[in-house]
Amino acid sequence: MSLLFPRLAFADDAPAYRYGADAEPEVLTHRSLARLAGGHAARCRELGLTPGTRVAVWATPEPATIVALVGHALAGLVSVPLNPKLGSKELAHILEDAAPKAVFAADPSAFADRAAATRIESTEATPPERSVDDEPLLVLYTSGTTGAPKGAVITARNVAANLDGLADRWGWTDGDVVVHALPLFHVHGLVLGLFGSLRVGGALHHLGRFDPEAACHVLAADGTMLFAVPTMLHRLADAAEGDVTFLPGLRSARLLVSGSAGLPVREHRRLEKLSGRGVHERYGLTETLINCGVSAFGDPQPGYVGPPLPGVELKLVDDERRTLDAHDDETLGEVAVRGASVFAGYLNRPEATAAVRDDEGWFYTGDLAARRADGAIRIVGRRSVDLIKTGGYKVGAGEVEACLLEDPAVAEVAVVGEPDDDLGQRIVAYVVCRGDAPDPDALIQRVADELTPHKRPRAVVFVEALPRNAMGKVQKKRLTKRSEG
Repeated sequence: MSLLFPRLAFADDAPAYRYGADAEPEVLTHRSLARLAGGHAARCRELGLTPGTRVAVWATPEPATIVALVGHALAGLVSVPLNPKLGSKELAHILEDAAPKAVFAADPSAFADRAAATRIESTEATPPERSVDDEPLLVLYTSGTTGAPKGAVITARNVAANLDGLADRWGWTDGDVVVHALPLFHVHGLVLGLFGSLRVGGALHHLGRFDPEAACHVLAADGTMLFAVPTMLHRLADAAEGDVTFLPGLRSARLLVSGSAGLPVREHRRLEKLSGRGVHERYGLTETLINCGVSAFGDPQPGYVGPPLPGVELKLVDDERRTLDAHDDETLGEVAVRGASVFAGYLNRPEATAAVRDDEGWFYTGDLAARRADGAIRIVGRRSVDLIKTGGYKVGAGEVEACLLEDPAVAEVAVVGEPDDDLGQRIVAYVVCRGDAPDPDALIQRVADELTPHKRPRAVVFVEALPRNAMGKVQKKRLTKRSEG
């Protein structure tokens, strides 16, 4: 396709975006979205905003926000989506770093005392047409787990190439209606959910906030694909197990997709029993978009994120970035990817870009994985905190966590490596319990029996909760610092 969103150039009155979980959600058809996006693009021109200019969007999921994001894309403006829950310090950092020429919001009063925002107005005009080019489309800020968030510059070609690969892997067409309640300032909700639906010519129904009953109701009506994160799917399984009226909606979806974090095998099994088809996982990063995905034309693969998408090259490398030609599902290496979906670089940070992308275009993800004989990838964690070197062995924290999560008494777990005079590092499991605490020796023995003895935790620590950042990701360095203190 030469156009980024082809159907908007030949728009009709089929739904493109629905918002809300009510019986009568707000609706933008392809025709109305195209005309309103055209009106917003015209207004941006009146404000002196020219192609290539960065503009921020207060990323609430109201239809007006969608109009602005699409209008910017068509006009060649670069959207910087802002998390509406950002604290003052992080918001100030992003605004200073990205230096947007304008901030647009569906409701500027929600932006009060933070910065001046311009209301997104409902005016119509013929929309411009955006080709798939190499110009920036988005600046998406990372979650900032290792310092201040960095802005990843994503081009139109990055997005188009990635979405076309996903459409191939998932059989995604203009007949699909995606259902989700994901934020519109990250890859999963914005690039996949919104731009993906528009690129294939289908529809997105945004629930506003995740509610299992609402999700199942919309799926039963006409939703065909559910995009969710593990926490949402866990809540969905809990609700469906307690109320059979949830089951028709859950079983009517042709594809349940999980991303942003690994879905425990235990949850896979629960949802497969409830839905009759299970969950398909995918794997990606802000900087690379989606790298791997389990095919919709085959069975789910609990514990695996599938092989690389069409157009994505993937290899595993050692600590010296030398290629590991292992397909034994055991040898661990850092994931490196190359292809049209790899970002243009970090905004204002050439040195940070050079640290993760080499001269041959390989992006080094920092993620650890093993590869199966058929090419399917199993992610085991982050290289910086999840590769544990103990007694001469390399152990991925993720595989130990997955094993411990099979125990029904374990609600959450974080496995870390802590200094040890004898082993170099010893494996320690921080466990949040579901109900009464299990026998720690039994948990240790489970790992020894189901994996190998050298992968067993040397200690189990029960905690009330795991430390997390604003995006909900576990901050393991805070656990290790606590133990060192």
